[in-house]
Amino acid sequence: MAGASSILAPRLDPENRFSIVVYFARRRRVVENIQLFVSPSSVTVADIPGTLGRFWDVSGLDCPACSSKRMTFCHRDHPYGWTILTRCEHRAAKQTLDDNVLNLAIQHTFGEHASVYGNVIVLKHTLVPDLPEKLSCATPLSVHPSESAMIDNLVKHLKSLGLRIQLGHPPRERCLNPVASQSPFIAIHPNGIHQLSVDFCGCHLRKDAFHVQLLRRGWFPSTMAQPRTVATFAVLETLHGLALNAQTTPHNYYNTLEYLTDGSGIKPPYRYRELMRMSRQYRHLLLLKRAGRGHEPGGVTATGIGELSVRCPACPRPGINLPEGWENAPPKDYGLYIQYIAIDACFRLKRMLVSSVLRDPALGGGWAYFVEPEPYRQYLLTVTDQKEMSSCSGLAALDHANTKFSRGYSTTGVAMCICARHEFVLPNGVGDLQRGERYANIDYVYASAARHFSRLLRVMISYDIACQWSKNLRKRLKHLPPLVRLKIVRAIFETMYRFVIPKMHIKGHILLCQLLFSLYLALAAGQLDGEGIERVWAMSGRLAGSTRMSGPGARSDQLDDHWGFWNWSKLVGLPALLRRRLDNARNELQTQEAAFETFTEKQLERVPVWKEMVAQFEAARVAGEPEPMNPYEVKVQGLTEAQVRKQFEEEEAKAVAAGKISISVVSPTGFIAFGLELEEEQRRIRISAELKKAQSTAAQYDLEGARLKCGKNIDKWRSLQATYTPAALIRVRQEEEKDTERARQHAAELAKRREAGEQVEDELEEERLPEDVPLFLPTGLTAEERAAGGLMDLLAIEIPMRRGQCRDALAAMRNQLHIKARLLLYRLANVRHQAMNTRSRTLVNRNEGKLKGHTDKFQAAWMVLASVLPAHEIGFPRLRKCDIRCMEDPESLPAQKARELEKERRRMEKWVEGDGEEDDDEDAMDANGTQKKAEKGRGEGKRVMSWIWTETGVAGTDAEMEDSLRIEWCRAFARVRRWREEVSILEEEWRRLPLSLQHLADDWGRRAARAAG
Repeated sequence: MAGASSILAPRLDPENRFSIVVYFARRRRVVENIQLFVSPSSVTVADIPGTLGRFWDVSGLDCPACSSKRMTFCHRDHPYGWTILTRCEHRAAKQTLDDNVLNLAIQHTFGEHASVYGNVIVLKHTLVPDLPEKLSCATPLSVHPSESAMIDNLVKHLKSLGLRIQLGHPPRERCLNPVASQSPFIAIHPNGIHQLSVDFCGCHLRKDAFHVQLLRRGWFPSTMAQPRTVATFAVLETLHGLALNAQTTPHNYYNTLEYLTDGSGIKPPYRYRELMRMSRQYRHLLLLKRAGRGHEPGGVTATGIGELSVRCPACPRPGINLPEGWENAPPKDYGLYIQYIAIDACFRLKRMLVSSVLRDPALGGGWAYFVEPEPYRQYLLTVTDQKEMSSCSGLAALDHANTKFSRGYSTTGVAMCICARHEFVLPNGVGDLQRGERYANIDYVYASAARHFSRLLRVMISYDIACQWSKNLRKRLKHLPPLVRLKIVRAIFETMYRFVIPKMHIKGHILLCQLLFSLYLALAAGQLDGEGIERVWAMSGRLAGSTRMSGPGARSDQLDDHWGFWNWSKLVGLPALLRRRLDNARNELQTQEAAFETFTEKQLERVPVWKEMVAQFEAARVAGEPEPMNPYEVKVQGLTEAQVRKQFEEEEAKAVAAGKISISVVSPTGFIAFGLELEEEQRRIRISAELKKAQSTAAQYDLEGARLKCGKNIDKWRSLQATYTPAALIRVRQEEEKDTERARQHAAELAKRREAGEQVEDELEEERLPEDVPLFLPTGLTAEERAAGGLMDLLAIEIPMRRGQCRDALAAMRNQLHIKARLLLYRLANVRHQAMNTRSRTLVNRNEGKLKGHTDKFQAAWMVLASVLPAHEIGFPRLRKCDIRCMEDPESLPAQKARELEKERRRMEKWVEGDGEEDDDEDAMDANGTQKKAEKGRGEGKRVMSWIWTETGVAGTDAEMEDSLRIEWCRAFARVRRWREEVSILEEEWRRLPLSLQHLADDWGRRAARAAG
């Protein structure tokens, strides 16, 4: 770890040979008691072949003065030797290089066979003694394991061997006034923690400060005044690389260094805090270095806000990667000049109430990704609790805006803005949260990031609560502090800003939000999913343990460093990402266009009207004009069960008023309605019985009461059947006779077994429970029974009411699925600990019970319709388990979907004809409600959602059919346009990328020119 004079310590022995220690500085390896010949020139190596010798005048390879002094040593029992090389001081080198650059070149050429330290090189090579002295032949060899063990053991005792390291002078130059360092002097290196004896230079020949002398040697001091601890650049680089790539914590790395120093458990001097301080300073210096601040006229102190960040080269930046006149582009090209922003909050990156800004300030506050700390803190002092009312369903971000587990924490999380398409963290786009996800924090963070992109660009903001946050946003931005204040004219705000909700999160919103804030329907959205920020959280969340107990400055510096590495990794992989996306988009566009053309050909007469509706809906709004019709929203709803009943009752009232005599106090409509209500009551009891099997006695008592009430209602129903459907009573009597016969056979079987000598207890045949008693509505009778009893009028009433039941059940299913999605998202993001999990599980189970009730209602109504109507008149598809899913759940590939539909059509025909039973095994679902046998899912951009979200019942009216077709066509049209936009956007991003990189290269060229001047 010193020059040649420090490395070589010769002494004479009786055989007139030297005993010498040769120190391999790069790996701290020392060879002890190497027997050397008195005249090593007999086996010397005259030169080193390869590019190193041809291009660089290194260590006097072609200098006669240096060659005569060059020392080559060999072991008498080994066919290899060591040559000590130093910088040539006799004439100018062919090419002047910095020591570190030269050393990297040597290591690249010779690999592990050259050990480099400063301007001293020790090269291990093969000796060929039979060759002439001046003939060149050098072949590097690897170090033997036995030799390595000896060397590693010896290096730990360098200080006891008397090795002193002189700083501030080149090799072989004596210091006239060496200044001994304080003891102990600790050096931290990748192979351990070592105690050294170091002499600083205090003479007039060198005037560098002590810390500068250490830095020139490649050692990073822990303090500027009287340093006693250093870390080599190698250990800082290793720690930095492991932290970024392997998420190795500094504490674990330091424990590894202690183990490598002494595996017996004897601890070296504790220098963990010093290593952390040096590592933090080293990371900060790297940020400054990579931003070129050392080459700027103002230096480090002139660093601007966000200047140390790595910017996205594919995002639009006027004057850098956009063409002239881009702001005057036609409307069809608006999508090419949009800044896509994603906003979200992460509550894993908490910080406890430790330290303070005064004790631990950031080294570069506001220079990279965090907002400027002091202006942000002053702004938060003026903020009160958020009192926002949500018009959407159960948004946890609003529920916990002021109470997000804040006790004991100075920071409960961070809010972030990123480039939504390429996932680059935006400069000054991150801010700490104090009491949840308040609008005040999000507004400031967004406005801070918005300072770094042009006001002329259109902006699309993806946020999981955009439906609420966007309300009054313009007014809130207008009242921010002057540093980040955004004053946007209302007309510009409405035309230049578009708010959307990420594709995964939107399924937890109400249907209106799913229409107004959908990325599938947003103009110029392409195939943006808005969920890229979740991938940033996946990386950042792993730092939660390392930053939870950090001071505010250390935490922000560490997170800035990791986000800088994230952005750099994204930049390196951006060309491959854009190429892959573009190829996929072009292929998918062809597929979607072919499917869309086929659909359009079948609806040619309607397409022009639908296109005009879409154009009007997407056109800019004019203040005061009525809202245009949303072409993606269902406008014509089929009649519900209550509406059908009301319609029939009005008709009956008119008939009575016209003189028609009623045969009963209860009208035919009332009779059918009572039967359907009784059927619903039986359904509820069955579901309750399934859910309460293992519950308390009180619950069982409530169930018995419900059954008793149901039995009384069945008796009333039988009396009404005697008036309207006498044939049903015959069927009831037949069922009772079957039950009696079954009980008689059961008793006879028991008696027979007793006669055979078996010990058989008396077992009574279970009575049929009220919920299992058949009601025999008109549709439950055979066609012959209905014709003989003149029940066609009742059938004409029941069929529309059954269709109404289907519509009611569909609407209720959608609502429960919507609630289910929100409950699961809420539980994932907010529920902690066993008690909260139990309560949330109870809510989910309760919702599942309601969903099952609505599903059973639809199935029962559909099966009744299928038993009395042809397949094409039912009006609703068959409901399968795989159809009962949220709007955004994935579906299988289109080809497989077509096969499933054809298979379902055949199964339905067989079922109607009575030739087969429904087999639900093929529709088995996993816990998430997705088909187990389905192929890998595809998103909305590549599929059609489950029919339950678009179907209204096509057997009702022509208007309902028209409505359903319009929605399907408009969604298909939107998918094709989104893929066209994606191709155009990717081609534009591919054009911007080299322009942005060239701009960076030009910046470095200007810095180099200034340095040379």
